[in-house]
This record gives sequence, C-alpha cells and structure tokens, in this order.
Amino acid sequence: MTKSRLFCLLVVLGSVFMILFIIVYWDNVGTANFNLHTSFSKSLPPHSIGEHPTSVPTTGNNFVSDVDEFLDGFFNLGATKSGFQSTKVVKLPLRGSSSLEETVRGYDWSTKGKLEEGILDQEMLQQERKMNLRKFCANSSFSFPSKERSFDDIPNRELDHLIVDDRHGIIYCYVPKVACTNWKRVMIVLSESLLDRKGAPYQDPLQIPREDVHNSSSHLTFNKFWRRYGKFSRHMMKIKLKKYTKFLFVRDPFVRLISAFRSKFELENENFYRSFAVPILTLYSNRTNVPTSVGEAFSSGTKPSFPQFIQYLLDARTEEQKPFNEHWRQVYRLCHPCQIEYDFIGKLESLDEDTAHLLQHLNVDSLFQFPPSYRNRTASSWEEDWFSKIPVDWRQKLYKLYEADFVLFGYPKPDNILGV
Repeated sequence: MTKSRLFCLLVVLGSVFMILFIIVYWDNVGTANFNLHTSFSKSLPPHSIGEHPTSVPTTGNNFVSDVDEFLDGFFNLGATKSGFQSTKVVKLPLRGSSSLEETVRGYDWSTKGKLEEGILDQEMLQQERKMNLRKFCANSSFSFPSKERSFDDIPNRELDHLIVDDRHGIIYCYVPKVACTNWKRVMIVLSESLLDRKGAPYQDPLQIPREDVHNSSSHLTFNKFWRRYGKFSRHMMKIKLKKYTKFLFVRDPFVRLISAFRSKFELENENFYRSFAVPILTLYSNRTNVPTSVGEAFSSGTKPSFPQFIQYLLDARTEEQKPFNEHWRQVYRLCHPCQIEYDFIGKLESLDEDTAHLLQHLNVDSLFQFPPSYRNRTASSWEEDWFSKIPVDWRQKLYKLYEADFVLFGYPKPDNILGV
C-alpha cells in the first residue's frame, strides 16, 4: 500500500472516530451547559434569505446542536444533496387569509388564564396526566395495536407529526382538530422557519397565513431527519427526545371525531370531497350517481351523513386500503405516547390554562400572544345529539377503536353514549 493511500485511509478512519466520539459525548453529556428554554432575542441581526437558518442558527443565545453542525459540514447533508433546506428558510409573501375561520369574529378574545395563581395545581395536574399515561403504557393487561413496539420499530413515515424547534429545544406532536393550527404557528415563530414579505421572521403567530401553516415545508419533522443525518438519523432523534421538552395536546376522542366531520364534510373542501366523501357516498348512500365535484354536491344537497362517516370508520376495508386520515387517526398512532415520554400533556378542554402554563414553563410567554381560541368550539355536551342516530352496537365498536386514546389520556368512558 502506497504512502498516499495509507494517509487517506488514516484520515477516513480518524474522521469516523471523531464522529463516533462526538455522538457518544453528546449522548452522555448532551446539553448540560445549555438552557433549553432560552428566549430568543428580538434584536437578532438581519439575515439574507440565503443565510437565514431554519432550525440551527448560530447566534449566541440560541440552542445550537454541535452534532448538527458537524454532520452537516462533514457529510454536506444540507440542501445540496438531501433536498431538505436545512440552512435556508422559505420566503413567503404576507397575505390575508381567505378563510372565514381566520377572522376576528371567529375567535374568543376573553382573558387568558394567568399563572400567578394556581401554578402548583397545574404542576399536580401534569403529574397526574403523565402518571396515568405511564401506568397504562406499562399495564400488560391493557393492549392496543403497536403498543409493545419500540421507538426503533416506528417507521419514519409515522414520525411526521413530531415538529422540532432546535432554537429552544422543543418537540411538539401535533394532533389535528386539537388547536394544531395555532400551535404550528407558534412553532414557526419560535424556530423562525418562515419569513414575511419584508424578509423578517414572523413574530406574531396570527399573521402567518393558514395555508403556509399547514405546508409541510414550513416545519422540521422527525420523518425528514434521514435526509439530514442519514444512518445517524435515528440516533439523533433519540438524542433530541432525551434533551428537548416534548409536548402534545389531546381532546375527547368522540368530540374530536364530531369536529373532524363538521370541518371536512360540512364545509366545501374539494380535496376531502374527492378523497373521502365520494367513497363514503358510493359505499353507504345507495346512490347510483355521485357528484364528481364538491360544488355540484353541495348545490344538490349531497353530503355524507354522520352515521355514514362512522360506518366508514368501522369498515375493515377502510384501513386495508390506506391508514386513517390524520384528522380522525387515533392520537396513539400519531404521537406514540408509549414510546415517547412526553413532558407536558395539554387538553383542549383546558386549552387556555394549559397553554399559559406551558408557554411560561418554556420561558417564551413574553414573546407573543397565543392566538385566541374559536368561540364555537365543538362541545362535549353535543355528543348525545350527534350519536342519537348511531346504532348502539356501532357506538360500542367505535369506542373500542378509540379506547386507547380515552384510557391513556384520562377521558372517562362515555357510558351514556355506549348504552351501558
């Protein structure tokens, strides 16, 4: 072997050794010398579009992952090879929302819960929620699909709801129909992953257009890690899960289903009509001709009924063809609460109080006002009316389908709905 080849081999081996050393060091020491909840400065120096970072900025008071920078630099896993823009943000125009849901009339601007009083109660409540979750995750007599698998067994495609903010050391698992639009807005503000028309990061969550909030390119999620870290992606996920603050918000499962039905089938939505309403009407409405467009369907009064929607959920063919849509997929399938130890569990039923407590805990409560909640939030008191036309045996089967979400997150069994 020539001296030049030997030298190249030594360089490669030395580099690999350094990578492994840094990963092991980071895993053991981690971020002990960093404050994961440091507020970002409002006077950060301006960046050009090509220089502004998505999730790993280099300003002095930000949470920076040395491993991220080292691996990005060594492997060049940024925008040039991965397709994921790890060092750039998307410049989007600031424009008014076209959705009526985004107008002030749709919000409740009532006073938010303050934490000067009742902090101890909030802490105790969190302990109860987390203890309940751990208890049933560890209970061998309580089982549900995928409960026993490890984190490594979860496919990357099922980790797409875990949004990462490296600037503050936060991971948020979003659950559709549980204030996720507003929490996604908050994550965009914290991570500075989008710029407004003037080229500055958004500072007011409510100013971010709804269509940009739900654009997958607006967020760094776990399922994108393989593009940045390659074979180290799963290890990096575990490091961040260990070091970062992890939270989610949940909701009464049956009320969430009602909300999903109202949102996706009672409002004109072309995509949901073609993807879900047409199959539901074709299978369960006894119609020979189903309108091909949502406009035609609504003009003729052709919409899926709530019983037809429940029948669709209970039909074994639904899951065989493709997994549940995220708006009615179970929380345990979206957020993997038995594989990920969450630090905070919020509930929509106590959204204002839980949000205020969480933002203060993260030390970001002074940076912005959390967007106000909707006035006409689907109420749990409506359940009996909505389920009145659903056969009792269907209700009981539906409960079994969502039982894990009821039990894990401490929602009582709805005996009045189940006829027991």
